[in-house]
Formats: sequence, structure tokens, C-alpha cells
Amino acid sequence: MRLIAAMSGGVDSAVAAALAVEAGHDVTGVHLALSPDRQTLRSGARGCCSVEDSHDARRVADELGIPFYVWDLADRFREDVIDDFVAEYAAGRTPNPCLRCNEKIKFSAVLDRARALGFDAVVTGHHARLADGELRRSVAPAKDQSYVLGVLTAEQLAGAVFPLGSMTKERVRELAAERGYAVATKPDSHDICFISDGDTRGFLARKLGEQPGPVVDAATGQTVGTHAGAHGFTIGQRRGLGVTVGDQRPRYVLGIEPVSRTVTIGTADQAEVDEVRTGTPTWTGPVPDLPFRAQVQLRAHATPVACEVSLADDGGLCLVLGERQRGVAPGQSAVLYAPDAERGDLVLGQGTVMRAGERPETALS
Repeated sequence: MRLIAAMSGGVDSAVAAALAVEAGHDVTGVHLALSPDRQTLRSGARGCCSVEDSHDARRVADELGIPFYVWDLADRFREDVIDDFVAEYAAGRTPNPCLRCNEKIKFSAVLDRARALGFDAVVTGHHARLADGELRRSVAPAKDQSYVLGVLTAEQLAGAVFPLGSMTKERVRELAAERGYAVATKPDSHDICFISDGDTRGFLARKLGEQPGPVVDAATGQTVGTHAGAHGFTIGQRRGLGVTVGDQRPRYVLGIEPVSRTVTIGTADQAEVDEVRTGTPTWTGPVPDLPFRAQVQLRAHATPVACEVSLADDGGLCLVLGERQRGVAPGQSAVLYAPDAERGDLVLGQGTVMRAGERPETALS
């Protein structure tokens, strides 16, 4: 195949590109310039799209003997990922920017451009597997990225190649070292790539300004404190609330009301939900017959739980959970996996969480 290798400058994308070349494909390396200020250097494992990353990607491409280009997608990234991130927090939701980047940038803008140029697919260093067109978890659970790929459609997956899903991160680094790549020991990027100092609250405060409001305890209805901006909170949050309640029981964020700027907190019991409603779903394969049973993962590093999936009147999904969950935040993705042990690593699709709460019926039997 003719492949575009998305080369971030990290070890995963370097090894993915190398494996594609060694498999006999016609590979062209592309580094995505997503930051408006690429002359800054990385700070350890924080940040992305620096001049250092671009140079690291180019060195690997040179060693592979493949063409290498830099595609400037900074404007698109700002509009589809950064501006969306800020707008979601301003609306009281908690977005996942990695998922949005995969959906809008890597497998929309990049794949569309690659196909327009006559390429067959995009190869990336994601830790996930594609088997017979089906998206599955990586064999290395600690590095699995199927959750942030669950938003991709069957058409997008048909244009994706994931060579690393059948190996551990340790093996990836070994392969890079065997090939003499300097990035073999480069730290993994983590946190939000466009917030290089890791201070999400500070980033949002700079974007949205100070917007003070009350902190209300759901148990009593009383105002127990104030805050500088509701965008500094997320559903399920326990630490950093900045308030003390008389009974000394831990409190969690239960709700965020952006118009009145009210942050509602409550006890652990009040923070648990057993029903989740999502927006219009996307499916990684054929649309399944509803209702059906599945496993659902409600945030990037959560443990999946059993659920019953049905179609809601508004075209979204209703997920009845087999176990009560805490910290289910609107804006996150509810990614559905096959329910049985044998195929439980199979991704079925996802829907964006719109709201979560109690259901009148009893839990799943």
C-alpha cells in the first residue's frame, strides 16, 4: 500500500513507520505541525509539536530513507481541538481532546488529504489493533488507546494502520533501540499536549477569565463557598474544591451550571449514577440491533462495566449500568465494547455523555 506515516517525533510513531517500511509498503513520513509556536522546546514529557519533535521525526525518516514533509494544521487544530476544549469547559462539560484530535485531525483532515493525494491509508503509533476491519484493544492494557479511537467510523478505520497493537511498550522501545533510533528512550508525552505546563485550570482561566460563583452543598442546599470559575471543576472531582463542610464527609462535584456559575457538591452516595444518556452515537462497524448488552468505558482510564444499551427518543443512547459509577462527566465519551469475555476487546462504537443520573428500575439482573 501507499501509506502516510504520521510521525510525531516520539518512539511509537517512529517504530510504526519502520514496521510499515519493512513490511514492503511505499511510505511517506509526515509530521503534523499543530502548535502555533513550534520554536519552543519540550519540557520533558510535556508539550508537543516542538522544533525538537519535528527534528526527531525527520531523523527517523532519513534513516528509513523515506520522503518527509511537515503539514501545517495549526489553524485546524486550534479550531477543532483547542477552541472546542475551551467551549466545552465553558458549557460545564469535560471534553477529551485526544479523542477529538483523532476524530477531527488525524483521521479526518490527515486521512482526507492522504486519500486526495493517492495514498491508501495513514499509519500511526496508536496502541490498538485492527483485525478484519474491527477495532480492538491493544494486547498491553496499560497502553491501550482504543478508548480515544472509539469515535472513528468504519470508513475511517478502513484507512488506518496500527502496527503496535500486538506488542508492549517495552517491546516498542526495544525495536527502536535495535534500529539505533535516538527516540528509543524519549519520554512519552502525557497530559494535554497543548498545555505544556500541565496547568489545565490556569490555561482555562487565561482563556475564559475569572467568573466567580457559588459552591452549593446538595445535602443542605446551602452555599458553602465560592469559586473563581466553574471551568475549574469537573463532575466527580474531589480534590481542590476549596470548601469545608461541617460534617467533614468527603464531597464530590455533582453538577456544574454555567449560566448561574453554580457548582454543586455532594457525598459519595450522591455522586453515584446508574443511567447514562449520550448524544447521537457513532459505530465502528455495522449499526447493531438495539437494544443489546455491552461493556461501557466511561472515561479514558476507567474499568469497563456491563450495561444495557437502548435507543433514546432523541436519537441518542440510554445506557443502564450494571454497577453504579461515580464521576460520569458530560462531554466524556461512553465507549462500548462487546459484552462477552472472548470478544470483550472489540470496540462497537461510542456516544458523548450528555447527562447521568438515577433510573427508576433496579440494576441489571
